[in-house]
Amino acid sequence: MSNCHIVVTSDYCVTVSLAGDVEMKLIRTEDAVGCVLCHDITQIIRGVTKDAVFRKGHIVTEEDIEVLLSVGKEHLYIWEKEEGMLHENEAAKILYDICAGDNVHGSDVKEGKIELIADCDGVLEIERDILQGINSLGQMMIAGRHGGFPVKRGDKLAGTRVIPLVIEEERMNQAKDLAGGKNIFSVKPYVLKKAGIITSGSEVCKGLIEDTFSPVVIEKLEEYGIEACEHVVVGDEHEIITSHINAMIDKGLDMVIVTGGMSVDPDDRTPFAIKNTGADIVTYGAPVLPGAMFMLAYMEKSNKRIPVMGLPGCVMYAKRTIFDLILPRIAADIRITEQDINAMGEGGLCLSCDVCTYPNCGFGK
Repeated sequence: MSNCHIVVTSDYCVTVSLAGDVEMKLIRTEDAVGCVLCHDITQIIRGVTKDAVFRKGHIVTEEDIEVLLSVGKEHLYIWEKEEGMLHENEAAKILYDICAGDNVHGSDVKEGKIELIADCDGVLEIERDILQGINSLGQMMIAGRHGGFPVKRGDKLAGTRVIPLVIEEERMNQAKDLAGGKNIFSVKPYVLKKAGIITSGSEVCKGLIEDTFSPVVIEKLEEYGIEACEHVVVGDEHEIITSHINAMIDKGLDMVIVTGGMSVDPDDRTPFAIKNTGADIVTYGAPVLPGAMFMLAYMEKSNKRIPVMGLPGCVMYAKRTIFDLILPRIAADIRITEQDINAMGEGGLCLSCDVCTYPNCGFGK
């Protein structure tokens, strides 16, 4: 045992101070009730088991004494609570309180660790500045999934723990102060349920080709519990597209999606049609491939914010596109800004893998 200082205080009590670690005391097992173990206690039965019967951080009870003696532990290293110091499980609870926001619950604390679990389907939101700040404090850690992506009820979202067995209460207070009363992880449930789809293009309207675009969009909407309540097929006349967008919004639909007509071809008039509704344009164009010609706008109607999207042709044939990155946030009624779109450039290139593993890949991250 390197870098340590040992003091014998009685026949049965030895204090060991480890550099940069906790002060441990060696005592008789019979005297350890109420004390905190500083190390795992392992039971070995040949051919049957080799595992810890008690983990580091366990608080010894009267019932534990017989078990400890049966595995040959007549003495134990324990930690006695000191003023201003917190046990790892106490500190873990503080980290959990900082982390767990809406629609999130925690696992039981184990060895100073608590896991965060989603209470519902939705989009994971993360206070990234707080997360990074707390991880920069030292002696504690929070590891989470990527924010901005869909999660399912019961999904593991994050894990927290403190590194040492005991930690200064002041350091945990620094973490609380840094959070400022905010929670790092929350799940926004899907609340927008009714969509209108406008399929544009004279070739489709005249029946020259089959509409293979809308079925793809409808299938993706269904992933988030969204019903395509209304669907119309129109030509390339921008006035007609504008009229249908306004009509769908007047009927109380939660979102409007226009497919096709998003390129720079003279006959592709969807961006012009969306602009003419008077909607607030967030973006026409995005640093994402596939999906560079994507358009997003918002209409305000009766104190309600209705997203209007123009989808480029790649959504029809590519496995994953910008629509997959945007739709979950739209469904959760998360306001998407121009800055959000611009930030998608890093991770915005889909590699079109032979076997698609999205969202367990780098696309959108």
